[in-house]
Amino acid sequence: MVAVAILAAGKGTRMKSDLPKVLHTLGGRSLVQRVLDSCHLVTPSRKLIIIGYEGEQVKQSFEDISSLEFVEQKEQLGTGHAIQQLLPHLQGFEGDLFVLNGDAPLLRPETLDNLLQVHQKNNNAATLLTANLPNPKGYGRVFCDGNNQVNQIVEDRDCNAAQKQNHRVNGGIYCFNWSKLAEVLPKLSTNNDQKEYYLTEVMDYLNPVMAVDVEDYYEINGINNRQQLSEANDILQDRIKKAWMAAGVTMIDPSSITIDDTVTLAPDVILEPQTHLRGNTFIGAKSHIGPGSLIENSTIGEQVKVLYSVITDSEVASNCQVGPYTHLRGEAKIADSCRIGNFVEVKKTQIGNKSNVAHLSYLGDAVLGERVNVGAGTITANYDGYKKHPTIIGDRTKTGANSVFVAPVTLGEGVTVAAGSVVTHDVPSDALVIARQRQRIIEDWKAKIMKKQSQYKD
Repeated sequence: MVAVAILAAGKGTRMKSDLPKVLHTLGGRSLVQRVLDSCHLVTPSRKLIIIGYEGEQVKQSFEDISSLEFVEQKEQLGTGHAIQQLLPHLQGFEGDLFVLNGDAPLLRPETLDNLLQVHQKNNNAATLLTANLPNPKGYGRVFCDGNNQVNQIVEDRDCNAAQKQNHRVNGGIYCFNWSKLAEVLPKLSTNNDQKEYYLTEVMDYLNPVMAVDVEDYYEINGINNRQQLSEANDILQDRIKKAWMAAGVTMIDPSSITIDDTVTLAPDVILEPQTHLRGNTFIGAKSHIGPGSLIENSTIGEQVKVLYSVITDSEVASNCQVGPYTHLRGEAKIADSCRIGNFVEVKKTQIGNKSNVAHLSYLGDAVLGERVNVGAGTITANYDGYKKHPTIIGDRTKTGANSVFVAPVTLGEGVTVAAGSVVTHDVPSDALVIARQRQRIIEDWKAKIMKKQSQYKD
């Protein structure tokens, strides 16, 4: 059995924020969520998060995950003190315990899986993840023999000049035999510069203890300030984009593109500069996205072209053209072979196959059939000041420029709407609807007005 404990009690004062450090986001997920997600290959039976500063906020961020256990550390007296809080919660637990930092979001699942395998294969009391850093300043140094057995761990602030020449550092990521760890936790002291309970002190009482070097030392990077958060984002983006390009995605100017690691891309997708893909988004094969587009929590079909547009919480089927300057939002659903064009906003609306909304229109809370042609400036007036109302437009209907549909209203199939109409009642199929005031011409109007105005001059 495996348990995971994540240290998430600190405030993170160098972040200069009221938000707990572990709740700052990286690539669309909080730091602590990323750490939790990195555990999926080791399939923990127990998942515990040690909380302190603004612990309720941390709890609320996981309200949709019922399997989590929260352990309060009322005073932040060091990592050893944090793990001591687990003693009553893991009483009777027999297995291995991972201890992870809630501010180390770049850890790969494969790394933890390898750490567990080494730990169990060698029947270690403790196994820690280490890295050889070019600049180890700020990290505790790990001293090992030729078999990677740990002899000593010394915190950076406690190292002498000779010890600081060692570049193998402690990543703060551990796998313990819980029964053996529980026996020695009460022995921890505060005999150090910070007067805190260091978890690393347990290594003095446990045997055997082994170090496992991680190949990519960026995985152990902790986040302590906004600059480090930005640097972590660069590392994450580099990983994501390299992986997708290796899988057959073309990126033009990758440095200007951002992609969350929750996004899925099919082969032969082309991403233009300044394209940003976020959340649970899927882009189908041979689609061409951008430049200048944002797509979030949306599904895009195959061979879709999206240009200078924003799509959120929506679906676009295959062979569609979207943009430039289109906004799809609020569960908009666009069927096959549609064109949604210049300066068009579509909200909570379904548009049928081969329909066109080419320019300067707003469609909200509407259902459009197949082969509908929406003229420039068409508006669904869906809000009466209290509630939203639907507009239904049947197959093959054509709306003239500057048409307004005052919902709720239904148009049948094959309807033609005259330009400038304000439609307030249902229209039967195959009808022409003209809903505008008859044109009037008042001749010599300007001369009359000017004469009238002159009467008021001094």
